[in-house]
Amino acid sequence: MFSIYQLKPKFQSQLRPYVEGLYKANITANQVTLIACLGSIAIACIVGILASYQWIFCLIPIWMFIRMALNAIDGMLAREYQQKSNLGAYLNEICDVISDCALLLIFTQLHEINSNLVIFVVLLSILTEYSGILGIMIGASRRYDGPMGKSDRAFVFGMISLGIATYLLPLNWLNTLLWIISFLLIYTVINRVRKGMQEIQK
Repeated sequence: MFSIYQLKPKFQSQLRPYVEGLYKANITANQVTLIACLGSIAIACIVGILASYQWIFCLIPIWMFIRMALNAIDGMLAREYQQKSNLGAYLNEICDVISDCALLLIFTQLHEINSNLVIFVVLLSILTEYSGILGIMIGASRRYDGPMGKSDRAFVFGMISLGIATYLLPLNWLNTLLWIISFLLIYTVINRVRKGMQEIQK
């Protein structure tokens, strides 16, 4: 099952010069993780407050790309510059969930969207990441399988936000799109559990 996560190695190669620059500037992986989280909260607040102006949603795809870059950078700093730590592992998982929740809950500010459906997607997103972490508990690796992992959600909601900002996406389509995303999230949870089980049986 294809996931945008599979493009991560090529994306990382493009970011390597920036990683080296941050390391030389004494910026740590944990600091990058916290910056990504605080940035997500700040963007969520700005867009949430100004959600009645659809054009403000153009900030979300821009930030989603920056966030994906920061998430890749913190991992590269940790792995390649001996900055791995137990605290970093906690921050990486917790901050990702906080960022996801903040950025997805923005959509409750659109009157055309069913707020309960948005909350359902948020809960499924948390469950998706939790099922990925549980792989470690059974002796498998941390699972990043798709089709609706973190990177996939960033891309999808970035495109939805761009459609809202440019008035090209009818708002009355959003609930249908959220139901499709919900189905893909449920499938992702099942897929991660299945892949984790298969991994330990090899």
